Order: sequence, then C-alpha cells, then structure tokens
Amino acid sequence: MRIAIAGFQHESHSFAPLPTGWREFLKPGGFPGLQRGATLIETIRPTSVPTAGAIEVLEAAGAELVPLTWCFANPAGPVTAEAFERIAALLVAELSDALEQAPLDGIYLELHGAMVAVGHDDAEGELLRRIRAVVGEELPITVSLDPHANMTRRMVELADALVPYRTYPHVDMKPAGAQASRLLLERIKRGRPWARAFAEIDFLIPLTMQCTLVSPMADVLAERARLEKLHGCAELAFCFGFPYADFPGCGVAIAAYAETPEAAQLAVAGLKTWMDAREPDFAGGVASAEEGVAEAIALARGASRPIVMADTQDNPGGGGHGDTTGLLAELIRQDAQGAVLGLINDAESAAACHAAGVGATVQLSLGGKSDGVPLAVTAVVEALTDGRFTGTGPMSKGNPIDLGPTALIRVSSGVRVIVVTRKVQALDQALFTHIGVEPAAQKILALKSSVHFRAHFQPIAEKVIVVAAPGPVVADPAVLPFTKLRPGLRLRPGANR
Repeated sequence: MRIAIAGFQHESHSFAPLPTGWREFLKPGGFPGLQRGATLIETIRPTSVPTAGAIEVLEAAGAELVPLTWCFANPAGPVTAEAFERIAALLVAELSDALEQAPLDGIYLELHGAMVAVGHDDAEGELLRRIRAVVGEELPITVSLDPHANMTRRMVELADALVPYRTYPHVDMKPAGAQASRLLLERIKRGRPWARAFAEIDFLIPLTMQCTLVSPMADVLAERARLEKLHGCAELAFCFGFPYADFPGCGVAIAAYAETPEAAQLAVAGLKTWMDAREPDFAGGVASAEEGVAEAIALARGASRPIVMADTQDNPGGGGHGDTTGLLAELIRQDAQGAVLGLINDAESAAACHAAGVGATVQLSLGGKSDGVPLAVTAVVEALTDGRFTGTGPMSKGNPIDLGPTALIRVSSGVRVIVVTRKVQALDQALFTHIGVEPAAQKILALKSSVHFRAHFQPIAEKVIVVAAPGPVVADPAVLPFTKLRPGLRLRPGANR
C-alpha cells in the first residue's frame, strides 16, 4: 500500500499589515522549515504537528510512505501569488512523479483550512482541485485541519474526510493527523466514500471565545462528540472559523461523514440547531490595556503565582506581527513590578543588543515595525541567546524553535522584555526558560497570544487577564472593513436578531 503525505499550512488574516511570502515558509519560527521528499519524514517525525501522527499510524499499518512537500508559515497577511504557486507546483509535481513510479492507494494532507492566497480566497479548495485534477475523483484523500479553518463546501466535496483538531489550545495536532490517517486506511479498505453533509453557522465567533477549555466551546465539543456517536459518523467535523478572512466562506462550519445521507444530515442539523440556540453565549469582551495592567498589579501584590496577561490583538498566531508596544508602554507607565513581556519581534533591536553585549545600556526604538508606533526605551541588556532550542510544552514539544538572535532587556525598574528576530506566538515556557527566565517565578507575565498560551501558562497562573491593546487581531471582528462576506452572516453573536 503506497500512501503519499504532504502539508501546506497557513492561517491568513486579510487585514494584517504584512503579506506571507516564500521566505516565510522557508524559516518559520517555532516549526520546521519547508521540507521536500527525502527530508520530510525524519524531520517531521519528532515534532507535534499532525503529519507526525499520520506517519506513526501509516507506518504501523505497513504502508509505504511517499513524502511530497510539507511547509508551514506563521499566520500573517494573505499568501503571495508567488509563494502559493511555487509551493502548490512543488507538491503537484512531486505527486505526478510519485504516480509515474507506481500507483498510489491514497493521500494524506496536512492543511490549515484558513489560507487565503492572492488570486485564491479559498486556497485549500484550490489546492485540492489541483490535486484532484492529477489523481482523479476516485483516489482516497483525507485531510487534517486546524479547527480555525474556514471550511468550505468545495473542500468537503473534494476530500473524502476532513478532520479538525478538537482543542484550542491545539494540544491534539498529532492525534488529528493520526485520526485522518486511520480514516484514510478505512476509506481504502471500504472501497467507497462516505455520505457527506455540510452546513454553515450564520455568526462569527471572536477568537477569545473559542477556547475549548471553558464554556461555551467546551460544551460544543461535548455535543459534537455525542452527535457523532449517536448518528454513527466516521467524522463530525466542527470548525470554529477564522474571523479575519474576507471571503464568502469565512465562518463556523460543520461537515459530517456517515454511512447514509440521512445520518450525515441529521448529525449536521443537530449541531447547527444546538449552536443556533446558544448564539448569545459566544459573545464576550476583553479589558483595555490600562484596566488589565491595573488589575494585574493589584492582584500580583498578594498572589503566590504569576498573573498572566494575554495581548490578544497582537497575537502572532492570528496574523499579528508580534511587535506592537501598547501593552508594554502601559506596563511601564503604571510601574508594573516583576513583569516580563514576551515576545517583541524586532530584528533591529535584537541585533543592537547583541552588538552591545550583556550588561550594556542601549537606546532602542523598540517594536512598532508593523504599525509605525515604536517605543523609545533605554534598555539594559541582561542576557543574549541565539534563539535556538526545542519546545517543551503541550503544543510545541519536540518542535525545533528558532527565534533568531534573542535578547532579554530591562526597560524600567520593574519591566523586562524578550526581544526576538523572528515572530513566534508566546505559547511555550521554553521561550522564557531558554534565556534564563523562569515563568513560574515572575509576578506578571505578558504574552503575545490569544488562547494558545493557556496550554502551558494557565496551569501556573493565579489569574488570566485578556487585554486589548492596539493590534490587527481585533477582539471584535465586526470592526474590520469586510467587503466579501456572504449575505446574512452576523459579525457579532446575537447581533441583529
């Protein structure tokens, strides 16, 4: 049995300030760079990504793996036409070469599901179309997705099964790849596709309300599991949507794969009805930076564990550049003692710190490269690293992380900052420990993240405070200048009802 495996992952923010080009796929912080053929399996095997789970399952089944192309870039603006065409061409050409050598029995793909490329708003749908054009309609294809996928009808029609992760923070990436591969093996064995059904939910869910550790999303996932079992679905795919993509397919969607059309339709209709009845539960707010910092300072005085602050609107995992300084400026203004902010993505400032050396005092125009609002600081360089280490947390364990030249600086009597050369979301404690900062020993931890930080930082937190300082990953997507969304889609849960 010959199985081709490939991956092309990007989450695209239509309004983010910087596009995603070819180079961003070659050296993404926090994940392996672009892999082709011979290097793919051994590079991906020790990581936490879905393809690592697929490799385990398929090898255990005795399959001959045919590696194609695998790549990932950190969330940002839409993928450039050049990058999309080059990567899609690589993948399809390698697939064609594999077919020339011998027949394939199936294909496993690791996709995100929320990629927007210049010229192709539904980029995954377009990639699947090109793959189907090469392999035909009958060859089984299963796909793992990030649950922030904007899952489209086209994607559902072109793949035999779509398998989103069940968690946010995404601590089940490998299991999702494994499940997609098990379904691929089952699809090959059964010799025919499952019946499918698809539905869209008519309201967007803010990113800060999508965490599956708490209600309402924890309740949704429990209901999803119940309906999947009740109707005997091979998979009941529930995607939260990525509410920053300006195209008609943006939003929450459900797909079911079952023995009969009736079972698939009942499963989809059941979850849609459940979601619709609870729409107001998905609305939520966040604190301002001023309010959040004041609360953190007050709580930290008597806390035995860190107060964790999430700078949600500059989340690198949602398309932010990781370099806005609004929260940092507020921490300094309010004289927050024992605070560490991670990470500010600023290659120029990191280079200046490395040139000056440990112990030096440097004048920096820190951050603000994406929005034109840097912060002038006098900084003392406390530590320097090359930014290379291995992830240790639930989401990143085993992943090679490369921040580029990295510096720990003190910018006031109570506030320190980790400055990096490549943007990475603050979702792993190793981002701090590798430069000598023990997260659990800090009074206040300010993190560039929306939800993923919770997997590794919430267990050590006295309290989590989500704040909205200036940044492109707005807590309320309704404020964005959308022009392409489908008619009737509510930008806020419960609005206009």
